[in-house]
Amino acid sequence: MAESLTGRREFLKATGGAALTSALFTGNVKGANDKVNVAFIGTGRMGSGNIEYSSKVPGFEIVAVCDVYQPALERAQAEARRLGFGGVKAVKDFREILADKSIDAVSIATPDHWHAYLTVEACKAGKDVWVEKPACVYVEEGQKMVEAARKYNRVVQAGTMQRSGAFFQKAREIVKSGDLGDITFCRTFQAGSTEKGGFGNPPDSDPPAGLDWDLWLGPAPKRPFNANRWGVGDNRWSTFRYFWDYAGGAMTDWGVHLLDIVQFAFDEAMPVSISAQGGKFYTTDNTETPDTMLVTYHYPSFVGSYESRTANPFPMYGSGYGTSFHGTKATLMVKRGGYWIFPNEKGKEPIAETRKELSEMNVPHWKNFLECLRTRQKPISDIETCVRTTSTCILANLALRHNVTLDWDDKAFTVKQREIKPYLKAKYRSPWKLEV
Repeated sequence: MAESLTGRREFLKATGGAALTSALFTGNVKGANDKVNVAFIGTGRMGSGNIEYSSKVPGFEIVAVCDVYQPALERAQAEARRLGFGGVKAVKDFREILADKSIDAVSIATPDHWHAYLTVEACKAGKDVWVEKPACVYVEEGQKMVEAARKYNRVVQAGTMQRSGAFFQKAREIVKSGDLGDITFCRTFQAGSTEKGGFGNPPDSDPPAGLDWDLWLGPAPKRPFNANRWGVGDNRWSTFRYFWDYAGGAMTDWGVHLLDIVQFAFDEAMPVSISAQGGKFYTTDNTETPDTMLVTYHYPSFVGSYESRTANPFPMYGSGYGTSFHGTKATLMVKRGGYWIFPNEKGKEPIAETRKELSEMNVPHWKNFLECLRTRQKPISDIETCVRTTSTCILANLALRHNVTLDWDDKAFTVKQREIKPYLKAKYRSPWKLEV
């Protein structure tokens, strides 16, 4: 597996990340006029968004939705029908979706701790996959996701949709052109404000009607139901992402998007060492992940940083989030609303590109997925790219939680610190097993 990841990195470097390869040809190619039957596993806020985005891409036929929470399932079915897809079946157990041979592809937008297992099982079932970021919770899970995609010749697109955004593609082009000069520093950052009480401290309780809590937990440790562990609420992203059993906090939620553009621009390079500091310095709720965090990455040719401030919204470059590249000639900052170039030379005005029509990412990402389902090309966010970026984020959390600077062995795809290696491996609750 390590050789596969290393070889894949060189392949991506040579091809820009989306090259045609006969090795991925499955004999199951859809023609330009054939519909791709797709099912959606996980229909919360992100899953519902994917239903809408995919509906705007002629060529997808939404045939099924799946969720362990009955109200979410019913809403998703109604939404798919509203968008013009009749006969959409609603399924509570994902195994029924995977067993259905009429389904060509699945979209996975479950809580993070399910991403790896569902992706591997979908590949084994002969289905192509769209899986949301972060790719996984453990580094080993990511390796198995890549192994499954290659072994079963599946197209697996990750939900790091910024790669399909025109602003991010232009930023990558500028970085690679040398117009910024030699780049020795990259910054990723996010800032916002939260109340002292955060999401509160709800007591453990019975799950709400219509929720299969045991199936929601799946391979994660057995825990009593808690409203914040589940996390579904009005006008917010689910708070499961702030518990270590299921996710990695802001680092793997926002950080994966921000760092992905750094690694996109530098041909999927990963850092050689990682150190981190942070903690819950302000919020008093029952979530577990940091409210403040600072990570330093030593990449092969530059230093990178990730900064998360959820208790202070002070902006940088006039923005509350972004990815910046600092070169000997100029600095470039890019986010979803545009990119800005700040020349180092005094007297030169900044250059900005912020046209609204260029800001779309999600629909183009689904278009790329459809194209690759038909041509069997690797998609722009091929699963291996997301596994590499996700692993970069997971390593930061491990460095923080174990108070250690980690050294990364890219060839072996592991850390050099022996005491940390066990924490790279998935720990699944019986009877769930991650087997390729």
